Amino acid sequence: MSKQLTKIQVQILDFLISEKSCGKTPTLSEIAKKFGYNNRSTVQQHISALEKKGFLKRNPNLSRNIELNLEDKFFIPRPVLGEVAAGTPLTIYPDAIDTIELPTIAHLPKDSFLLRVKGDSLKDAYIFSGDVVIVNPNMLPQNGQIAAAILEDAAVVKRFQREDDTIKLLSENPEYAPIVINKDNQKFKIVGVVIGIYRSMEKNIV
Repeated sequence: MSKQLTKIQVQILDFLISEKSCGKTPTLSEIAKKFGYNNRSTVQQHISALEKKGFLKRNPNLSRNIELNLEDKFFIPRPVLGEVAAGTPLTIYPDAIDTIELPTIAHLPKDSFLLRVKGDSLKDAYIFSGDVVIVNPNMLPQNGQIAAAILEDAAVVKRFQREDDTIKLLSENPEYAPIVINKDNQKFKIVGVVIGIYRSMEKNIV
């Protein structure tokens, strides 16, 4: 199904699903504002394409007339925004973008995003290379939670532990030593808390 949609169509559909889960149906103007379009004509083209492909329909009698049509679609494409290392830090490249198909019942909190895991440092937490983690950027990690972070322009996913003036990023694999960071390190930033995992049983990415 991901091959049916362009990248921007996936993003618009994801936005519509997110807004619908909050009880709202966005207008064309609101969609245009969300994606930085100066007018509604471009949005209209994408909405028409999504309608032709069966993902939504429009009710001419309503001002907010976009209705999702996902009842017969058990899986919908969601964007993967990059790769994150469960091991030594791994540089994220701007074009490291993919899509996966998540069940329609999977609810992603507002602003959450997906990252694909590389490495085996979290194997004892049952997070394996090739898994896709769901990250909520609106949460601050508590000790013991698994967090996604940027360190020296690279992305990592580790178990978070704050101790006085330091932060430890802990592995769940005895072969990896903790990464110890001064809390004032300007090149370290938490980007969110891992709240879920998606795993494809079709292949194992290493």
